[in-house]
Amino acid sequence: MGTMGKNVLPLALVMLVLLVVVTGFSATQGLHLQDGIYTLGVDRASVGEIFSPDVRFTVYQADDTTLWSSRECFDAIVIGGEVWGSDTDKGRAAVRALQTDYEGYLNQVYAQESDLFAAYPLWIDVQNIKSELDFTATLAGQQVAAPIRQSRPPVPSGPIIEIATPAPTLGIPESEIRQGLVQSQGSSSQITRYSELLTGESPFGDYTIPSQLTPPLPFDTIILVFVFIFPLYFTSQFFMMSIMNERLERKGEVLLTTPLHPAAIILGKALPYFLLMLAISTLLILWLGASLSILLPLLPVILFFLSSALIIGMISRSFKELSFLSIFFSTVATAYLFFPSIFANVHIISLISPLTLVVLTLQGEPYTVIQYLYSTSLFYLTSAVLFYLALVNFREDRLFSQVGLSEKFQDFISTTLSRKRPYVSLFVLNALLIPFVFMAQMMVLVLFFNLPMPLSLVLLLVFAAFIEEFAKSIGILSLHHRDSSFLSWKRLVFASVATAAGFLFGEKLLTFLTLSQITESVFGSILFLSLGVLWLPFLLHFGGVLIVGTGLKLKGRTGYIVGLMVATLVHCIYNLYFILGVLSL
Repeated sequence: MGTMGKNVLPLALVMLVLLVVVTGFSATQGLHLQDGIYTLGVDRASVGEIFSPDVRFTVYQADDTTLWSSRECFDAIVIGGEVWGSDTDKGRAAVRALQTDYEGYLNQVYAQESDLFAAYPLWIDVQNIKSELDFTATLAGQQVAAPIRQSRPPVPSGPIIEIATPAPTLGIPESEIRQGLVQSQGSSSQITRYSELLTGESPFGDYTIPSQLTPPLPFDTIILVFVFIFPLYFTSQFFMMSIMNERLERKGEVLLTTPLHPAAIILGKALPYFLLMLAISTLLILWLGASLSILLPLLPVILFFLSSALIIGMISRSFKELSFLSIFFSTVATAYLFFPSIFANVHIISLISPLTLVVLTLQGEPYTVIQYLYSTSLFYLTSAVLFYLALVNFREDRLFSQVGLSEKFQDFISTTLSRKRPYVSLFVLNALLIPFVFMAQMMVLVLFFNLPMPLSLVLLLVFAAFIEEFAKSIGILSLHHRDSSFLSWKRLVFASVATAAGFLFGEKLLTFLTLSQITESVFGSILFLSLGVLWLPFLLHFGGVLIVGTGLKLKGRTGYIVGLMVATLVHCIYNLYFILGVLSL
């Protein structure tokens, strides 16, 4: 409340009161955003009575000749029991809405039958079974595809197991089944999955009717993004605004004059927001009736949001710039957390998002310690690096400077580089950059996954190589920014060696720690292809840094961009050579 100011605070309180009033009104009156969006023409009043309860439709009745001659005025018409929809997106949507309403009408009719199981003879008990694919079979030369079709039909073999006839009851009172059928009204099973996720109850217990049976879709993960992630990000915004407000109003100078260590100041500022995030997450978990173990995968996300908010609050020059950076960060972070969780229970790649562990916990499925480390290690490591970067730069000349974002970013990095031991600093810096590189590459993988081949493969190779070359160039670029005379040819070679060694060390160490569980798969064989010959990736990293450093030394910023493009091209050729070699095996 103190960050809003005396002029903004009264307006915020008025908006809060209006929000409460509007929320109460919408709760009693309902939402009417789609009222009357479709126009429907019917030839009989009995047909209109089926669809008139749906507020999306404005129903008109006329004879069939009039309806057909003026059909362009309607989104859909019903003549003689047949539906015609206009050849537009709105018309097709109206037809789908009609189909849903008609299914609800049929459910009402069927639910009134005296013999309920004659109206609904088939009930399905859905049991999700996780696929266990053995990727090691391909490495051993075993056949994993379907056998070749033969001319003669296969002959069954093995013992015949008697399966008992199911009991003609669902274990649920018939009155409750009828009520559940009426309530469902042919509603989308997607919405039903929302209610089942949040309430833990289904009107039919473990069963469903065929018309409501759909393949499992990741709509519950969408809900979890907004239920868990949005409140955490929204809270981190206040932390970000607090840092920014003290910088603009110069209040932070008072803290810097105290004998407190910057670590104590940062901890004191972040602790209330950290506790608030934990409290919000705990309340949400208790509201869902889920296990408090969900806090374990949410903890690194909270730390990542806080550390990112701290850095953004420290480098932004105005609230406009702060808004731009925070929106960009929220988009990237939410996409990284959400997209992989779509593949929960499908592939191990989904575990790169801690939200997948939340999904598994809500589904009652356990996860191992290795999977937890695989899912959260990048968030823990990046948070630690960001907090350290903020700690060493939490001083007056960094907090209150008004230089551009690019220059300030280089100032932040150069502060971490020792003047006495620049090569050791480059080694450590590039090792610490690996979590950010992995996170960016995982994001690229998720973004390009659904594009058609070979475009997706080409884009993945190019962007993955560009991310690595850009990350490796950050240290040398920051040293050049701090002292342009540093890059003599001799120092450039030594700096390239230190950068390549640090990058290779961090890359392979984090790969072993987080991705060891898939090393036996066919994907792992490609990922760990060069571990046996470490001198090849070392030469690649060394050559890429040397190319970029040479361009920077000869032509400055223009040469840096050209060198970055050339290094990316060399890296792509290297990766393509090895990938084609593996595929040919």
